[in-house]
Amino acid sequence: MSKKLTSRAEDYSKWYNELVVKADLAENSAVRGCMVIKPYGYAIWEKMQAELDRMFKETGHQNAYFPLFVPKSLFEAEEKNAEGFAKECAVVTHYRLQNDPERKGKLRVDPEARLEEELVVRPTSEAIIWNTYRNWIQSYRDLPILVNQWANVVRWEMRTRLFLRTAEFLWQEGHTAHATKEEAMDEAKLMNNVYATFVENFMAIPVIQGVKTESERFAGAEETFCIEALMQDGKALQAGTSHFLGQNFAKAFDVKFVNKEGKQDYVWATSWGVSTRLMGALIMTHSDDSGLVLPPSLAPNQVVIVPIYKGEEQLQEITEVVSGILKDLRNKGISVKYDDRDTLRPGAKFAQHELQGVPLRIAIGPKDLENGTVELARRDTFSKAIIALDDLNETVESLLREIQESLFSRALRFRDDHITEVDDFEDFKKVLETKTGFVSAHWDGTNETEDKIKELTKATIRCIPLEMKAEKGTCVYSGKPSSGRVLFAKAY
Repeated sequence: MSKKLTSRAEDYSKWYNELVVKADLAENSAVRGCMVIKPYGYAIWEKMQAELDRMFKETGHQNAYFPLFVPKSLFEAEEKNAEGFAKECAVVTHYRLQNDPERKGKLRVDPEARLEEELVVRPTSEAIIWNTYRNWIQSYRDLPILVNQWANVVRWEMRTRLFLRTAEFLWQEGHTAHATKEEAMDEAKLMNNVYATFVENFMAIPVIQGVKTESERFAGAEETFCIEALMQDGKALQAGTSHFLGQNFAKAFDVKFVNKEGKQDYVWATSWGVSTRLMGALIMTHSDDSGLVLPPSLAPNQVVIVPIYKGEEQLQEITEVVSGILKDLRNKGISVKYDDRDTLRPGAKFAQHELQGVPLRIAIGPKDLENGTVELARRDTFSKAIIALDDLNETVESLLREIQESLFSRALRFRDDHITEVDDFEDFKKVLETKTGFVSAHWDGTNETEDKIKELTKATIRCIPLEMKAEKGTCVYSGKPSSGRVLFAKAY
């Protein structure tokens, strides 16, 4: 804690990596490309899980669990999905180890224990789930199936970064089955909206809802809806996706049902997911050169109380008053921690809680006891105020709401200030290199133009905004006709 973070202006990537480790969120593990999520980091993820899980259940979804391993024959049944993930798959080929006769005390893979069929460690679960749904669905009466799974997945990555891109990560994946195309499409849109609501209301991050282009679409999907956020360094981050899968997986796994007219038809499908990548978004949207800045809705500790004292007698007097504060705040549903550790000085405690982004800090000492006051400090603005004990509960409640709203407003201003309309390719490149952020530009709708722009600038089409207004123009690169603007950006 004694060493300051690298500033964002000096090296944003280094700042991020240092912050994740120093704030005790996560660290690299002995397994290449995988991370250990530490208790403080996992506490934030648990709060995310709890809110999302509540929202899923309110929209009629139930949780289930499916196997980690997918037989290769099932995985390759839907060709586009298999092709899209093939290069990222970890594959189990053997089922046993044995003592190595050439190296005493060491083990080797038993060459006689090769599996009859290789098992893919799930990069996503459509294959195993749709093979299961074949046994669950016979009639329209069995539909819809609205299932979500909280799980881990593996997508082999060569270049990793904690939370943002790791070989193994945690996520949820919804997989639903429907009787009609309209129902499935409505479901995909609904869940994308659930994600947007969660990210904006709880993470205090503004997002743009849109659809992906064909080349950016989920492998095996007919349409991919997404939410895109903008980080402080001007790069975009895909915060969540929801996919309309059509009947592709139903046909691949022969999942049919008898409809109300008594005819057989293939089931319509969706899948949707968010992952621990949201932790990276949370860090990069709000935090500063002093450490984490957490929105109160997701902070493990919304308030921390630090006693300032000399001797055991003063500590006991302070603790007696603090016990009443703890009770009152907790009765209001506010998470509060009393940091009475005797192993750190108050200044070191302040530094730790500042680094870990606790929204409000209360300091209380002997003079405060005499005056019936406390010192209240905000993490987002570093402002301090002396508050009467009688007003503390109401003030804390009000400030937590204010901080939540302020963080969103600040991020929204930054995002809106970094959406730039351009009509010329030289301006397009200049904005990406100097101002950064989203570039709103006309596109001719072809993969060729999209690929060429990516090759020349490293920017991709993040989404075609759902609220895109019809506007005739000419493509920023090819000069061909365009029906509207799309959002380009460099991205994580």
